[in-house]
Amino acid sequence: MATASLDELSDFERSTFTHDGKTRDVFRLGEGPAVIVMAEMPGITPKVADFARRVAAEGLTATLPHLFGEPGRPGMKGSRPDVGYTLKSIGPACVAKEFAAFATGRTAPVIDWLRALSKSEWERCGGPGVGAVGMCWTGGFALGMMVDDHLLAPVLSQPSLPIALKGKKAKADLHLSPEDVAKVKVRAAAGQCVLGLRFTGDRLAPGERFETLRRELGDNFIGVEIDSSPGNPWGYRKVAHSVLTEDLLLDEGAPTADALAQVLAFFRDRLRPDAAA
Repeated sequence: MATASLDELSDFERSTFTHDGKTRDVFRLGEGPAVIVMAEMPGITPKVADFARRVAAEGLTATLPHLFGEPGRPGMKGSRPDVGYTLKSIGPACVAKEFAAFATGRTAPVIDWLRALSKSEWERCGGPGVGAVGMCWTGGFALGMMVDDHLLAPVLSQPSLPIALKGKKAKADLHLSPEDVAKVKVRAAAGQCVLGLRFTGDRLAPGERFETLRRELGDNFIGVEIDSSPGNPWGYRKVAHSVLTEDLLLDEGAPTADALAQVLAFFRDRLRPDAAA
């Protein structure tokens, strides 16, 4: 990891976490109940770190596992995506068995590691439970982690796996095994809410996936879909993708600003009910 990139994360505590023989770096900031912040491609960029800082400012511990990429390295070159860096990150991840990027009807093996991290953070940080947010590549991971009762605030931001090159089946798939889908439905039926975010024109996080979530989870899926059609009032790009980071517009009344506020309130209300009262 380049020192210049890590300088972007100098305010975070860095350690490691090991489960089932797999050790990864983990970055933490804040105090209070934990929120697992899972970065989008190409990795823990400065914008992802900024989101984690907002989580920490709510009286929570933002816990960022290093799953791919170079922590702290920007995902953009000026106003354009750093295509070379993104391809360098996404290439190995596409073929890694732990992500099962193209598999439908299957839970990615990395979910087991993330569930273990979540449990460990709950024991470390206390509180009623843990929150989790995935973005893009990791967007659906919080849903798989929800099979554990201590996961109280799952957020799916632009869930992009399985990669849906074509066909309705992959676009609608939740990247979970039938057994895990059943467990998630039981928790939702008992009142557990799931928050999802996407731009309407985002082909990487297809609308069919949100349709599946609404069908399977009913009213306990809160789907936030932000207009990115040509000529939309806020000028979001037609290919807008990253709701909480690169495409985040913070102007008063902007839909992404409202979505960010909703995510933070979701974490606060479920993990710090004393503060929300």
